Amino acid sequence: METSFALTGKGYVIVAADTTSARSIVKMKVDEDKIKTLSPHLLMAYSGEPGDTVQFAEYVERNIRLYQIRNIYPLRPSAAASWIRRSLAESLRSRKPYSVNLLLGGYDTATFDPHLYWIDYLGTISEVPFAAHGYGAYFALSLLDRYHDPSASLEEGLATLKRCIDEVSKRLVVSPGKYKVKIVDKDGVREVEL
Repeated sequence: METSFALTGKGYVIVAADTTSARSIVKMKVDEDKIKTLSPHLLMAYSGEPGDTVQFAEYVERNIRLYQIRNIYPLRPSAAASWIRRSLAESLRSRKPYSVNLLLGGYDTATFDPHLYWIDYLGTISEVPFAAHGYGAYFALSLLDRYHDPSASLEEGLATLKRCIDEVSKRLVVSPGKYKVKIVDKDGVREVEL
């Protein structure tokens, strides 16, 4: 019952993911952080099979950090998204594919633009203004389609996200409960409370 949302606005990307870790009908953990900070201006929310998600997220984090160490500068969001997509596509054609869905949000410090990428377990990628994964996407995408404004302020973006979270908790049979929300903008990555 994993749920993750993301949306862009005027100079920022907001990424939110539930904190529940479950297997079948059992909640294993209620404080899982499913949003990985990959670099000072890059975030990745992940969902899917429990072992695959953590392993793939750590693999991506370490390789993006290695790139930064070798080349002195970090990958821009579009380059990171392409590399992640290629890694997923290569794993899909191996004996051990990763079953991971991703939302990659970042702020490009060269062009001063926020970017959001929707990536699924098949290696499909799309740059989008808003996105969602999991069962909550069935309810949130229509709200995001109606209320998303690309020129919205941060407060308006957080209000739209709050609407999505409220709708999912009201309509989904097994609602996730708590969410972790992170923002990336020109100042870097930070966590906020809703």
